Amino acid sequence: MLLAITNRKLCQEDFFQRIEKIAEGRPDGILLREKDLEENTLIQYAEKCKSIAEEYQVPFGINGSVSAAEKLKISWLHFSVEAFRNFNKEDYSFVKRTGVSIHSVEEAVEMEQLGASYLIAGHIFLTDCKKGIPARGLDFLQSVCSRVSIPIFAIGGITKDRRQEVLIRGASGYCVMSHFMTCQEPKKEVEAFKNLRK
Repeated sequence: MLLAITNRKLCQEDFFQRIEKIAEGRPDGILLREKDLEENTLIQYAEKCKSIAEEYQVPFGINGSVSAAEKLKISWLHFSVEAFRNFNKEDYSFVKRTGVSIHSVEEAVEMEQLGASYLIAGHIFLTDCKKGIPARGLDFLQSVCSRVSIPIFAIGGITKDRRQEVLIRGASGYCVMSHFMTCQEPKKEVEAFKNLRK
């Protein structure tokens, strides 16, 4: 499975036009990850992106903002480890899918026990988004995948050439951010990543 992660700061064109081009390629999901936006602005971004995703029948999620998800009835929420520890799903019946970004095997095990639907593990390869920070590598990914039963998505430096490596290590899929935010033809690139599936 292929998840497209947003980062408007990397985008060299209108952000929403970029999202539409990505959606045209029909990834398995688009996750709005604009953690620095003020709440009202984030809600505006989420509303527009959700509308675009729905037009192309692409699942849409939002990172971090329970209030924005509640206002817009977004059923897919993604969290940091600390935020998910403090999230009570019973208070938000509209939430159907919960993911968490993890950086250790221990966090992965804990988040599964707390009820996460899936995990994003990274960063697996060196990436400009994490300059100066060593990659955790494929052995880390395999360790995580071997310890939990929920889907694991690899993130960090995932290219078309590397995606097979993460699947072999047990990942259910992978996330792409920088490439989809900066490439010349997002629709074709999304389709290219999807066509490489097993």
